[in-house]
Amino acid sequence: MTHLPRPSTEAILDALPGLAPFAREAVVLHPERGEPSPRDSSIGGPLLWPSDEPWPLCSLPDETNPEGLPATAMVPVAQIFERDVPGPWWPADTDLLQVLWCPNEHWDPPAQQADVSPVVEVRRRRAADVDSCLVAPPSPSRHSEDGYLPQACTFTGEPLTDFPFREELPPELRPALEELVRTTGDGGDVITRVAGWKLGGWPTWHLTHPMVLRCRTCDTEMTLLFTVASDAVTEVIVGRWGDLRIFACPVDHRHPFEVDLH
Repeated sequence: MTHLPRPSTEAILDALPGLAPFAREAVVLHPERGEPSPRDSSIGGPLLWPSDEPWPLCSLPDETNPEGLPATAMVPVAQIFERDVPGPWWPADTDLLQVLWCPNEHWDPPAQQADVSPVVEVRRRRAADVDSCLVAPPSPSRHSEDGYLPQACTFTGEPLTDFPFREELPPELRPALEELVRTTGDGGDVITRVAGWKLGGWPTWHLTHPMVLRCRTCDTEMTLLFTVASDAVTEVIVGRWGDLRIFACPVDHRHPFEVDLH
C-alpha cells in the first residue's frame, strides 16, 4: 500500500505541466481494524442491506466445488458512503457503494469477471431508501482462500490527484516523467503507481502492459472505480499479493462493470 512521501500535486505539475490533462481525483483508503456498523463506511464490515432484498448468492463452479452447488453467500468487501468519500464517482441518484464477492476462486467466470479470483457483485443505492436493514446476512458455506474473507475495518480516506502509468502517456512525456520519478520519494514510483485500497484514480500496470477496457454496452472506454488491495490489515490477498480492480462505464453506471486482477 502506498504511504506518501509524495510531492504535492502542484509540485508534480510544476515539474511536468504536460501531466495536467491526465489528472484524476482519487482517494486512498487506509484501513484500521475496528467494529463498523451497517451505517458506517467500512472494509469487510456489515452492509446497509435492505431486509426485503435477497442477499447475493453465487452458484458458479469454483475451485472447491466444480458444480457450484449449493449456492454460497457472498461476503462484504467494502461499503462507502458519499458523505465520507465525496468525488466524481457518485451518480446523481446514489450515495452508497457496496462491493461483495464470492470467497472462492473461479477459473471460468462470466466475461466481465477476472479469472482465478472471486466473482464480484457491485451495488449502488440511496442510503435513505433503506428503511429496514438486514440484521443477520447468511454466511458463506465454503471458501477457497482465507484471503478472500476481509476482516472488519474502518478507514481513513486520503484524497489525492492520480496520474496514469507512464506507458499510458504520450511518448514525449515519458522521459521527463521517468526523471521525476527517479528523483522523487523513496526510490519507488509514487507519482503514477499509487496503489492500495483506492476509489477512483488510475490503475497501476507495473506487471503487464496497460489494457483498455471498453463498456460492453456502449463501447466507451471504462474508468477505474475501485481497487481492492492485498494487505496485512484487512487480511485480503488476491492473486500473488496483487490488486483486484473494478472498472465502470463513465457514461452510465447502470452498464455492466468489468473486473481485472493485477
